[in-house]
Amino acid sequence: MSDLPACVAINEEGPREGFQIEPGPIRTEDKIALIDALSGTGVRHIQACSFVSPRLVPGWADAAAVVAGFTPRDGVEYTALWFNARGLDRALAFRDRLHVTGSIALAASEAFSLKNLNRDRQGNIEAMHKQTEAHVAAGVPVTRIGVMAAFGCNFAGDIPVERVVETVQDGLAIAAGCGVTIADLGLADTMGWATPARIERVVGTVRNRWPELRLTLHLHDTRGLGIANAHAGLRMGVARYDTTVGGLGGCPFAAHKGAPGNIATEELVLLCEEMGIATGIDLDAMIDVGHLAERIVGHPLPSAALRGGSLAGFRSRAA
Repeated sequence: MSDLPACVAINEEGPREGFQIEPGPIRTEDKIALIDALSGTGVRHIQACSFVSPRLVPGWADAAAVVAGFTPRDGVEYTALWFNARGLDRALAFRDRLHVTGSIALAASEAFSLKNLNRDRQGNIEAMHKQTEAHVAAGVPVTRIGVMAAFGCNFAGDIPVERVVETVQDGLAIAAGCGVTIADLGLADTMGWATPARIERVVGTVRNRWPELRLTLHLHDTRGLGIANAHAGLRMGVARYDTTVGGLGGCPFAAHKGAPGNIATEELVLLCEEMGIATGIDLDAMIDVGHLAERIVGHPLPSAALRGGSLAGFRSRAA
């Protein structure tokens, strides 16, 4: 356990990831209320919305109104997601409220890239090269590569670790061609294929190849192994995770209707607390926000921590 990090950084993606897949409609004021509530839990990074086509992702047709409406809190970075020049322009309009940084978004599965972005491997490489050039021209830093479907794919099956390595190489080549330096690498289990053994294999291979890159894991709980996979990542020293309050969300292009989304923020915070790893997040406050999220979407969310609560109250009563 010597590789355990002393602390972890959690990127809360509940608003963006969650509201893109809910059948809705979710009211704009409710989205704003959730972001504002999350801002008070101690979380330092919140992905607030997606600037994407309202035709493809109608749940984020009101992205501009949401960003204009939430109340920024000192010490919290609010970010957004986009995949093209139009999305970038929309994000830049809120540069005073959003932390605008670029990312080179690739997929280790070409089949998933076609479903998610309507681009084959080469087409996505070309699109990301153009997008990175646009970021540079706009003065937007690009320091991150994100690899979707890094552990498996509902359309292509198992993804060999060699394919993940090739995808990272694609991203680094794009970065080099645009004159930017990559510091961060996100590995996403977009469709819930990861297991602890897969985490160890992929993370170990990538870290041995590029020890200078800071890793983030984006884990889905599709098959109930999300928190076990996070535990495997923690044991390997991974100190950055994407999560969603209550386990909100899921990928609308994964061909798996009703599957749970990301690992729940409060479950990861609970795990870290019990392992002596600091998060800076108030667990009970995050659980309260999870219940707010359930009221907003109108149905129970998959997080077990919302049912069981934290251990602090039980410990105080037992003392």
